Amino acid sequence: MKKAKIIFWITTTIIFLFEGVMPALTSQTELAKEGIRHLGYPEYFGNALVIFKILGVLVLVIPSVPKNVKEWAYAGFGFDFIFASISHFAVDGINFQSFFPLIFLVILAISYIYYHKIERYKNIAL
Repeated sequence: MKKAKIIFWITTTIIFLFEGVMPALTSQTELAKEGIRHLGYPEYFGNALVIFKILGVLVLVIPSVPKNVKEWAYAGFGFDFIFASISHFAVDGINFQSFFPLIFLVILAISYIYYHKIERYKNIAL
């Protein structure tokens, strides 16, 4: 149980920092706005994405949030990472930036797997 909690919190914290804190602090920089334009998206899309990312990471890290809401947050981040990778492949071709979101998809999957392991432990203890 302790190992599962440690792995869950490490992976979830990585998602929290890279998908919640960093976008919140950097979304209005010119570099971030240019990144959104470069992929062909309008500026307002970047703003909406940041809002949903912040809400999503809060859902993942707050323990009292219902399980079905957490499932939606995990699914939303999964779609985000997959489509970010597709966007980069379509615009930039094959390079590291195209694969980078898939690295976070793996981290998210590990968080998801260990979230469910912890939930199973809780249900057994009841």
